[in-house]
Amino acid sequence: MGRKERPNVVGYLKFLLLLLLLFAAHETMAAEERAYRNAYATMLYMGTPRDYEFYVATRVMLRSLAGLGVEADLIVIASLDVPLRWVRVLEHEDGAKVLRVKNLNNPYEDQSNFDRRFKLTLNKLYAWSLVDYDRVVMLDADNLFLQKTDELFQCGQFCAVFINPCIFHTGLFVLQPSMEVFNDMKKELERGRENPDGADQGFICGYYPDLLDRPMFHPPPNGTKLDGTFRLPLGYQMDATYYYLRLRWSVPCGPNSVITFPGAPWLKPWYWWSWPVLPLGISWHEQRRQTIGYVAEIPAMLVQFATYLGIIVLTRLARPNFSKLCYRRSENHISLIQAGLKVIAVWSIVASYIVPFFIIPRTLHPLPAWSLYLFGSFALCSIAINAFLLPMLPVLVPWFGIFGSLLVMAFPWYSDGVVRALAVFGYAFCAAPFVWIAIVKVMASLQVSLEREAFFPRLGESSPPPGFNKLY
Repeated sequence: MGRKERPNVVGYLKFLLLLLLLFAAHETMAAEERAYRNAYATMLYMGTPRDYEFYVATRVMLRSLAGLGVEADLIVIASLDVPLRWVRVLEHEDGAKVLRVKNLNNPYEDQSNFDRRFKLTLNKLYAWSLVDYDRVVMLDADNLFLQKTDELFQCGQFCAVFINPCIFHTGLFVLQPSMEVFNDMKKELERGRENPDGADQGFICGYYPDLLDRPMFHPPPNGTKLDGTFRLPLGYQMDATYYYLRLRWSVPCGPNSVITFPGAPWLKPWYWWSWPVLPLGISWHEQRRQTIGYVAEIPAMLVQFATYLGIIVLTRLARPNFSKLCYRRSENHISLIQAGLKVIAVWSIVASYIVPFFIIPRTLHPLPAWSLYLFGSFALCSIAINAFLLPMLPVLVPWFGIFGSLLVMAFPWYSDGVVRALAVFGYAFCAAPFVWIAIVKVMASLQVSLEREAFFPRLGESSPPPGFNKLY
């Protein structure tokens, strides 16, 4: 019986192997069918003080594109010095394909108007080398997508948005990859083609000088790809400054799909202080909260919170009991020391409002970040309050002023940006006298504190008994 069953077992195994082969072939064909012919691409390089912030911004943008269900590959053109751990995160967690490239030489470094933070932006030209794709949408990391924009892949060989009346913006543009164009661009770099800003913006605008005269792009309803160069509607690159004027979008040409933040680098939306100074900052952070979260910043935030809490407790416990101290006149030989202590006291108060701002993780969400800032400034102010026996309320007047300004800026029901700006200026005008009165009271209290025996016992007199300054 065993000999008769053996051929059946062998046949059964062969049948299973055939099924596995058929399944593998089917999966391979399905994967090939899912291979996209278009791509969204961005670039990442090192060498600026804000490398990590742009890495975070890149991740948020990639995740938001994936969340919108775009039917295209996600490409990151990364320079060779980008840390490998970042590359692995981009590939395995964010679903991007990372292309490692050598930095293109920038021949415009010696220009008088050259900004060194744009030294490596010419790496953007590598987008033309992505010849495995029919169309590529090249993006800067500071784009905030509001909806899917796959219709851009129907545009022609080059398409861009004019957010300036005469100069198109290279924060988002569509291109048809071509090694011929890419090699020609590199030759133009070697020749030192004229470039007004020494960055990708000036070079690409000079390479396509006639785009302003080209027709506006309207996606064909049948899904076919167009040939030629086109202007893109403003709705694909809505400058955030337009929003700040009206506090709402009103862009009639094209879909309101993408917000860009081309302003000052320290007011990019990923910085925690960008909101409520700039109302759109919270929109970017909402996208981050929904995508990669804030796991990287939480440990530093908790450490700072615990440190500030410890400072408040220790300074309160270490406050000397000066209830029995007597007043005395200041003596000439200690006037210089008193002046020095005044400077120390004033600068300690000023530092209390400055230091917390710079040590908070810069890409933290604005709500916990501003809370941490206010808590930290209060904790550091308590050092000066307890060390120099200053009245609490005058020292904390700037604290209340900052808190009030945040409420004024965050008020969500302004009719437009002009009314908002007037409200902020009006608040500052009304708060200024209170700040001045607080400064006067602090200086007067500081003078009184420095004239006490605890700070300067008389020469020739015995020092106070040990219990006199005993801590409680």
